[in-house]
Amino acid sequence: MSPALEATTHHVDVAGVRAAYRSIGEGPVLLMANRFRGTLDTWDPRFLDALARERRVIVFDFPGVGYSDGEIPDDIALASAFIDGLASALGLDRFALLGWSWGGLAVQAYLLEHGQRLTHAVLLATNPPGELQIPLQPSFLERALKPVNDLEDEYVLFHVPDSEHSRARARASFGRIHAREGVVDRIPSSPDQFQRYFAAAAGFHADPGDRRGRLGAAGLPLLVLCGDHDSSTAGGNWFPLIGALPDARFVYYGDTGHAPHHQYPEIVADAILGFLSEARG
Repeated sequence: MSPALEATTHHVDVAGVRAAYRSIGEGPVLLMANRFRGTLDTWDPRFLDALARERRVIVFDFPGVGYSDGEIPDDIALASAFIDGLASALGLDRFALLGWSWGGLAVQAYLLEHGQRLTHAVLLATNPPGELQIPLQPSFLERALKPVNDLEDEYVLFHVPDSEHSRARARASFGRIHAREGVVDRIPSSPDQFQRYFAAAAGFHADPGDRRGRLGAAGLPLLVLCGDHDSSTAGGNWFPLIGALPDARFVYYGDTGHAPHHQYPEIVADAILGFLSEARG
């Protein structure tokens, strides 16, 4: 049985937003921020279960997403403020924070604005602040904006479509995720919702507050996990920052796309747990 698939959805008030979350496992808290259009239901349960062997894993829906009400933040600072309010509402003091893709942008803002609350930060298939050397690929965007994504879409979005090894892993992950009924029912699908996501990301990459320069002085243990065939948030965008982030380590997975943790749930979970076990911060 999968604790992640059996987890109950709870709600807590965050600045007037009825915010949804699920919690599994026991131990130090790992709070997890999701991707563009990601909901509580779209994490691979095997990945969550693997993390929950050693951590209390809390996943949540941003405002206007999934089981939470409100509006999707159109500024990454608002997403960061929501994470801070959620942590306070849940009674969290010090915790680790993970962000995947769009959620990784929010985690970077959070560690710069509220880093005193964090022990570690994990950035999973996401981009750094500022201008990017490798843009998002049109093939990704074409699929990402469809109201509902099927398995063929997910080969392109999250895996390596011309690799049978990656496609087989995609099929297995897709089956695990869709073992829960109604997975697609609460995924944001309107143009207005997409534009709010895009506005927040655009502001993050315009970087008027120099988050890119400030990351190196944050002094927080940072783990960056990338797929080498990510058509959305290319791992190569981190290359200019290698050497500028003294508390960071970088892990790249071969023959892997935008979801290393769905292709290799136990392997990626082990890398994260090992990083989090180090008594720093």
